Amino acid sequence: MTEKDHLIWTNYDIDYEDWREYLEDEYPELSEDERAALMYDINGDYLDDERTNLNIQLSAPILVIGDLGLWHGRRMGYKEIASGNIRDCLYSDTDYSTWYVDKLGDLRCDAIHHDGTNHYLYRTYKEGVSEEQIENLKDKLYYGTATRSDITRITRRLGDEICQVYGWEIPHQRKPVSMER
Repeated sequence: MTEKDHLIWTNYDIDYEDWREYLEDEYPELSEDERAALMYDINGDYLDDERTNLNIQLSAPILVIGDLGLWHGRRMGYKEIASGNIRDCLYSDTDYSTWYVDKLGDLRCDAIHHDGTNHYLYRTYKEGVSEEQIENLKDKLYYGTATRSDITRITRRLGDEICQVYGWEIPHQRKPVSMER
């Protein structure tokens, strides 16, 4: 994540000092350890709030493209979120997760686990793409040969819908140039 990215939610590197004043004012009867545990609980509740905020139904499944940090090295992978609802992107079985919209308008997640870090890119299929085009992209993802161009030809970013919810600004997408005369 960079300074130009828009943070949706994280449970990585939460700083008690950022929460101290609020927690001491609201929960003076608790010990510092109890307040620290409460901080993590409250932060976890915020993830549920973000799922509510991002209850946005798309017309196609969401393709999750993974750059996976595994015990035997980095691998590329993919899966689909069949529901096509953006809120369903905000689930992880890793130790720490950070979801954000990057400067290109892509929804991403950096997910840390015991073997390393996974980097996820979430996209949805463009209107009018064929099943054959989708399968060809999946084959390239499976074999680790997909390029950014391959991905953007068949899919579109999710940041436009997400940024409308939060009022964030991202660059406009380039439109294909028409070949009319």
